[in-house]
Amino acid sequence: MAGPTAQQDPGQTTAHDAAPPGTEGLGQLRETFLPKRISTVRIAAVLFMGIVSLILPPLAAYFFWLAFTAPNLSRKQAARRLHLFEHGLAEVGRNGEVSVFRWDSMTVLQEITERYANGIYVGTTYVYTLHREDGTRLKVTDFYAQPERWGPAFQQEITRAQLPGLVTGLEQGRTLTYGSLSVNLGGVATAKGSLTWTEIEKVEISQGMLVLRKPGKKLPWAQVQVKKVPNLFLLLALIDQLRYGGPRQNA
Repeated sequence: MAGPTAQQDPGQTTAHDAAPPGTEGLGQLRETFLPKRISTVRIAAVLFMGIVSLILPPLAAYFFWLAFTAPNLSRKQAARRLHLFEHGLAEVGRNGEVSVFRWDSMTVLQEITERYANGIYVGTTYVYTLHREDGTRLKVTDFYAQPERWGPAFQQEITRAQLPGLVTGLEQGRTLTYGSLSVNLGGVATAKGSLTWTEIEKVEISQGMLVLRKPGKKLPWAQVQVKKVPNLFLLLALIDQLRYGGPRQNA
């Protein structure tokens, strides 16, 4: 297993950390992500708002709850972990419960939202909803540090594990469904019609939408909210495979 590096990003531990129980079948532990620490200034501001709001007990209780459930002040929250393994992931919850998901059988929905106040960017919210075949569901959010790293890692590992099997299934005549899109070896279909792969000029992500375009048309032929597309990266890789026979060389 990899040892500690000379420089380590905040909120991340190296793969020598102990793996939690129940993860023995997931292979090598690669990375562990820690709860994101809230700045001292922000904690102080929330506590101050709680004190100021004492004349309105429900509001005061809300601010104090925000402060004391932060990893800075809550041991249970600080002990939570997000582990990425060779064959899956495990999340250790606030009470020590371990949730395990395998790359080769899980589904993920991602919702990434940029927040603005009076036209000024104030931050980005990350929510990844994980699904297992037995119906188990888990939300992983930017409670954990570095979502811009572990989020894409979810998608990339799912793609690596599941793409070959899906291509084989399509070659055997299967049709796959991704939200409102149906995909087979011949093309893609929605409720309003279908296109062959050669009839699709461009596939892109724009303003939170997965967009499919036809040649010479200004308006999209189809568009689907990214947050409603299961295993987004897997679908994009599958489309590339069917359109080009492999990953795109040019955007």
